[in-house]
Amino acid sequence: MNLLAFDTAQGALSVAVVGARPLASRHELRQRGHAENLMPMIAEVMLEAGLGYDDLDALAVTVGPGTFTGLRVGLSAARGIALSRSLPLVGVTTLEAIAEPVMTDPGEVIVSAFDARRGEIYLQVFAPDLTPLMEPMLVALESVQDHLPKERMVGVGSAAALVDDVLRDHHRAFRLADAAAQPDALAVARIAHDRLKLHGAAKFREAPAPLYLRKPDAKLPGGIDPDALPDAP
Repeated sequence: MNLLAFDTAQGALSVAVVGARPLASRHELRQRGHAENLMPMIAEVMLEAGLGYDDLDALAVTVGPGTFTGLRVGLSAARGIALSRSLPLVGVTTLEAIAEPVMTDPGEVIVSAFDARRGEIYLQVFAPDLTPLMEPMLVALESVQDHLPKERMVGVGSAAALVDDVLRDHHRAFRLADAAAQPDALAVARIAHDRLKLHGAAKFREAPAPLYLRKPDAKLPGGIDPDALPDAP
């Protein structure tokens, strides 16, 4: 199975193509410019992998939480490619993507956390096999201890160090993972590959919806909330 995966949702831009093994990938930290750089990066990775779009069997993309603009860039591109090539499209959350590479010690759970600004974080807890132990949430950093389990924890993400600071005051068992704080398309591809193998392609013929845990700040002319607009086909 040849699968193209990409992420534009948080503070990085990444693309990966995997088959029976990883074929090519790119990852760069980036706060802006996702829209201008996504398609050129896809073209570079596809060329390095030696594949054309006709060689793809499936797509995967991150669905959030993340920035409003970043999510729209990735989802629009993924939906366009999937529609034009009649490909299944797997949605993977950014919280899952950063948890996937984390190595746990016995008895630990994984805490994925992104800095959402304004004293808030995006938060989710996973078992070592990536089974979610809670729904993704937007929580106040000062009350994060109220949403976490009693088990030993390993944290990952742009807010992991912030969580560590809070939990230290509460004497909770928490350590920082030796893993990237931003999503990587290679992790997105691995998760998507497992889901396609488990559920089959037919389950992923409908485009995934974005995961917004906070309303966007931006307003269109006339005060229109862009989140209320229908998604592009």
